[in-house]
Amino acid sequence: MTVGILGGTGPAGRALGTRLGANGVEVVLGSRSAERGEEIAAEVVGAWPDRGLPVTGGANDLAAACDIVVLATPWDAAVPTVAELVGPLEGKVVVSMVNALARIGSEFQALVPVRGSMAATVQAVLPSSSVTAAFQHLPARELGDLDVELEADVLICADDPAAAEATAALVGSMRGLRAVQAGSLASANAVEAFTAVLLNVNIRYRSHVSVRLEGLRDEARR
Repeated sequence: MTVGILGGTGPAGRALGTRLGANGVEVVLGSRSAERGEEIAAEVVGAWPDRGLPVTGGANDLAAACDIVVLATPWDAAVPTVAELVGPLEGKVVVSMVNALARIGSEFQALVPVRGSMAATVQAVLPSSSVTAAFQHLPARELGDLDVELEADVLICADDPAAAEATAALVGSMRGLRAVQAGSLASANAVEAFTAVLLNVNIRYRSHVSVRLEGLRDEARR
């Protein structure tokens, strides 16, 4: 399986690509500029020279050609980015890790997209793709630091059961992460908005918290 990350040169996309690569997944970090994608991929590989990370970079259309695609752009760039790739993304699973947030003073606040969530908005732009929502709650710094052992749950929202399973398999490919299916795309609004709460907690307590659900048996996750 190959994973393409649209907006893979930003903090979240770069961190996810690093972690996936460390677990043996072939990753393409996409960018509006092929040169920028190649530059950041070289930085990722160079930062962990003993890991042999299978991470390359290029333009977003190269990332869109991968088996599964993750959308990791800033929220206001998400729609323009996927609108240019409707054809290449047809029939594919597109995982949105985008949150619509604004910083007001020292606090993050959730914005409400027209369709309720960024994932639902992306699905409307990509009617022939299967969009899921996942990875919003993972702190980028820890995700991209391979010396940090992760222990977190990743909430998955999806309308297509097969797409949800594919996303869960992607989550499960990374040690320390547990996939938890949290409902349809209608639930993505609450999941995305909760990211603002976690960021505010991190600011207040100078921490890097993630989500871990207690009392959930592994066999009951699906």
